[in-house]
Amino acid sequence: MVEATVPRVVSILSALLQRVAERNDAAAAAEEEERAMTAAAGLTKPAISIGGYLERIFRFASCSPSCYVVAYIYLDRFLRRRPALAVDSFNVHRLLITSVLTAVKFVDDICYNNAYFARVGGISLVEMNYLEVDFLFGIAFDLNVTPSAFASYCGVLQSEMAYLDPPTPMDAPRLHCYSTGASDQHDDHTATGAGCHRHNQHQPQLTV
Repeated sequence: MVEATVPRVVSILSALLQRVAERNDAAAAAEEEERAMTAAAGLTKPAISIGGYLERIFRFASCSPSCYVVAYIYLDRFLRRRPALAVDSFNVHRLLITSVLTAVKFVDDICYNNAYFARVGGISLVEMNYLEVDFLFGIAFDLNVTPSAFASYCGVLQSEMAYLDPPTPMDAPRLHCYSTGASDQHDDHTATGAGCHRHNQHQPQLTV
């Protein structure tokens, strides 16, 4: 059986979070006593890379590409409500599996249960359930995503792709993001945190 090709959004999101985690790891090493500890923080750094982890989620969880954009939106909302929390190598994997789990339940018609996601994420079912509840309260159960917010975050990921792979005049790659179809009334405002490299002055600056 031929394996499905990993969507570009997965590699872009993993590269973005890898850069953020590495920068915050360096800051934490300088000021270890100030590193925020939450339910998502692990005791050791997982051996699997962020990219490898997201690809594992893609291959085994069968999420639609839109789920990764929505997971990114949820993660940004979570971090904006917890400004003391920095994405680093100790928590990024748990934040990812939890945000994707939350997104797939809201976006996709069919999804696996928490026990399956726990196995995919390499954690226990008890921890998966706890992380989900903590995450939902962390975003104040703000799950709706407007088409304009979805398009805005797609633009950020598009900018990230341009940063990773500068296009030539004859080759201008595009990140194809698809609307979730959500009829929500929430209108995201861009965050002012400094967690994401800002490639374009007209792009929103996000927490991650």
